[in-house]
Amino acid sequence: MNLDMFVTELSKLNIELTELQKKQLAEYYDLIVEYNKVMNLTGITEREEVYLKHFYDSLTIAKVIDLKKEKSLCDIGTGAGLPGVVLKIVFPNLRVTLVDSLNKRVEFLKIVIGKLQLQEIEAIHERIEEYGIKNREIFDVVTARAVASTNVLLEFATPLVKIGKYFIAMKGNILENEKYDSALRTLGIALEKEERFILPIENSNRTLLKFKKEIKTNRKYPRVFAEIKRNPL
Repeated sequence: MNLDMFVTELSKLNIELTELQKKQLAEYYDLIVEYNKVMNLTGITEREEVYLKHFYDSLTIAKVIDLKKEKSLCDIGTGAGLPGVVLKIVFPNLRVTLVDSLNKRVEFLKIVIGKLQLQEIEAIHERIEEYGIKNREIFDVVTARAVASTNVLLEFATPLVKIGKYFIAMKGNILENEKYDSALRTLGIALEKEERFILPIENSNRTLLKFKKEIKTNRKYPRVFAEIKRNPL
């Protein structure tokens, strides 16, 4: 996806980039490629692939929510900052928190934040189950992109979400019989929208699951703690 196509496809999502935002995305790409040489950030490094599979894909969240109307966002298991850094660049109104369990990635994100001169964004080195216990119901939107199974994500994301606000899981192709109904009942959160679509050019499947939190969460993560310990977010 070249820049012209990137801009065209974003216009279909009602996203119009400023020249500053284009410059920041280009600088972010350069940093990903530079630091990917010394740490494992992504297996995708070609510019057109990064713009399609990372930048555009991150922004497809606009299909299910208007982030211009939200104030705070937490990206759990953020990795190289996807989607969190991209969302901060394109929606500067957001106060963004990036959480990851690997300190090398967090240090990279701090470099990105400094180089791009982004404001009201922080990168935190912590496992999400520990961060969630200490930071309950403080975010308007919590996101997770290509991280863990849906029931595990619900268990750890829901406590962070304000009542009446949203957790959005950004996934590839999901199975029709994927099980998370019991998690919904236990956690007081409901599936508000499921959006399936095809990523342009490569025609791969994508799914956005938008959940709305309805009641306060008091769970302390007993069910899936062992799974997360094996595969930390």
